[in-house]
Amino acid sequence: MENIKYLPSGDSALVMEFGNEISKEINASISQVVNYLKDERLNGIVDILPTYRSILINYDPRVFTFDELVEKLDSIEIADTNLSDGNVRLIEIPTLYGGEYGPDISNVAENAGLSEDEVIQIHAGVDYLVYMMGFLPGFTYLGGLDERIATPRLSSPRLKIVPGSVGIAGTQTGMYPLESPGGWQLIGRTPVKLYDPSNPESPVFINAGDYIRYVSVDEQTYNKILEEVNAGTYKVNIKEVKRGELRG
Repeated sequence: MENIKYLPSGDSALVMEFGNEISKEINASISQVVNYLKDERLNGIVDILPTYRSILINYDPRVFTFDELVEKLDSIEIADTNLSDGNVRLIEIPTLYGGEYGPDISNVAENAGLSEDEVIQIHAGVDYLVYMMGFLPGFTYLGGLDERIATPRLSSPRLKIVPGSVGIAGTQTGMYPLESPGGWQLIGRTPVKLYDPSNPESPVFINAGDYIRYVSVDEQTYNKILEEVNAGTYKVNIKEVKRGELRG
């Protein structure tokens, strides 16, 4: 595979570096390799961690040497991806914007020279590619934010952010799955449980390569969904759509 660099990371990990920029094309290539490795379930591959422009692969050095793993990875065929073709998973995330649920939406509106309602319409009007997951289990780094509402991080991070909070940091948007410190501008909150440790087989239902669509809801709908989430009866709306049907 041309233009891919293979870099050692310690004595039992390897980094496949696909480029030096954040792009949908690079992300599509990364998704192909990740899906191949997951499908093959190669003995000796311990963990696979995709990022914006690379993959960190932890391996068992008793099974693979660095050079042997590079040879195996270099044999994977990556097809040219037409980003208007094929199907992707689209996940709808109900979100209550503003007020106590999105205390920084006024900052975003002021920075953009827009009303809060306009910020909501713009933010909820795009389908966001999940480029990578981290720094917490279930935390999403999403690409595709409209530059009109791009906003710098808070000058002083919060010590505690409520789980489900939706935020903006620069040209990124994403969601906090757990209570944690953070400096993103909070514009809303979802009642959906983004990380569920009681489900050991699939504690996180969002994957890199998926798309997120935020659906603006009122407080009554938010509370109803929250009751269903707590009762274990809520079903997240996940569907397969053609790439050409995505918004933004």
